[in-house]
Amino acid sequence: MQTMWCKTEAGRNEIQQRTRKLPAVLRSILLLVDGQRNDDELRTMMSGLHAPEDALQQLAAEGLIERRSGAAWVLAAVSAPKPGDTVQPSITTPADRYNLLYARITDDIRSYIGLKGYFLQLKVERCADADELVALLPDVATALTKARDHTFATRWLEEVRASVA
Repeated sequence: MQTMWCKTEAGRNEIQQRTRKLPAVLRSILLLVDGQRNDDELRTMMSGLHAPEDALQQLAAEGLIERRSGAAWVLAAVSAPKPGDTVQPSITTPADRYNLLYARITDDIRSYIGLKGYFLQLKVERCADADELVALLPDVATALTKARDHTFATRWLEEVRASVA
């Protein structure tokens, strides 16, 4: 099973609070770490940012990111349903709701919008709870309309809202 870099709670807090005064390039790398990109994908993106070779290790040493196996990350994020799925995940806590929304939004920005969604992903990273993520859904739908079409974005928005209702 392939391992992925994921933000820790400290990493998510750093995105919101900026208490450690990370160099801009390390902060950018921290923003890119989403638990869905493998080392090769991250390193390719890092080279475009002129990041140091050991940027991931530096962030890990700071306790901002950690390695998790793909299966552990999926379980931790409460697998988000995709279009056409009929099984809804169990949402029992506010953390489950946040994880579901975070995983779905992040994955869909990456899948459907790509690098053009970088600034939108920054907004996602600043969200502290599920309600803030829900408030961001119209912005994601607007970006999906531009990347795909209005019908797709409307269906996506309905599905996401239904999945966390």
